[in-house]
Amino acid sequence: MEVDRLRALLEQVAQGALSVEAALNALRDLPYQNLDFARVDHHRALRKGFPEVVFCQHKTPKQVAAIVQSLAARGRVLATRATDAHYQAVQAQLPNAVYHPLARAITVGEPPPPPETPYGVVLAAGTADIPVAEEAVLTAWMMGARVETLYDVGVAGIHRLLEHLPLLHGARGVVVVAGMEGALPSVVGGLVACPVIAVPTSVGYGAHFGGLAPLLTMLNSCAPGVMVVNIDNGFGAGYCLGLMLNAAH
Repeated sequence: MEVDRLRALLEQVAQGALSVEAALNALRDLPYQNLDFARVDHHRALRKGFPEVVFCQHKTPKQVAAIVQSLAARGRVLATRATDAHYQAVQAQLPNAVYHPLARAITVGEPPPPPETPYGVVLAAGTADIPVAEEAVLTAWMMGARVETLYDVGVAGIHRLLEHLPLLHGARGVVVVAGMEGALPSVVGGLVACPVIAVPTSVGYGAHFGGLAPLLTMLNSCAPGVMVVNIDNGFGAGYCLGLMLNAAH
C-alpha cells in the first residue's frame, strides 16, 4: 500500500539511509503519475484507505494495462468492468493478475486475511443478479473485509431468506442486489439493525425500464436504514460495505 511505501521512505531519510534528493526523486510520482491519457492517483490510499480502482469500460486494453501496471508497483489493484481482452493485456505485463469473469474484474495481489468480525453479507435476489453481487463481494474483499453471500433469496420465495436470519442479524452491513420490482431491500431493511445498501439491477422485463423501476422502489423504501446506489453499481455498494466494516475494526 502507498501508506507503507511513504512511511518506509520517510524512515530511510530519518535514519540517513536515503538522501533528501533521492527521496524527492522517489516522491515525484507519488501524488499522481501522468500517463498522458490518464493521471494515476497514487495518493488515493492516503486519503481513502484504499488505492484508486480502475474502471475499464470504454478504455482500451493497452490503456488498462498501463494504468494497472502503474498501480501494481505500489500495492494491490482492483480493475472493474473488465473484459477478457483487458485481462490478456494486463496479464502480459503482470503474470500474477487474476481475472474474475463473473464479477467482470481483474485483481493483482490479495488483501491480508480478514478478521472473523465484523462481517458483511451480500444478497442477490435472483441468479441473474449474481454478477453485480459478485462485483460487490470482490470489492469489499479486496478492501480486507469479510463478506458472506446469500444468492437467489428473493421475495418470490421469501422462506429461502428467512432461514438465514441469524447470519443477517450478526452482520454490520448488508448489500442487497435486486432487479425486477426491487422489493428485497425493504424486506431486509425491516429485519436487520445494520445499514442496508440497495443495488438495483438492469434485470427485468420491459416495464422494468432497464433498472429504473427497482431504483425508484428502493429510493421509496419504507424501511429505515436503506441507502441506494446506482443501477448495476456493485462496485459502489461493495466499497461502502468495505468502508463500514473497516471502520468497525
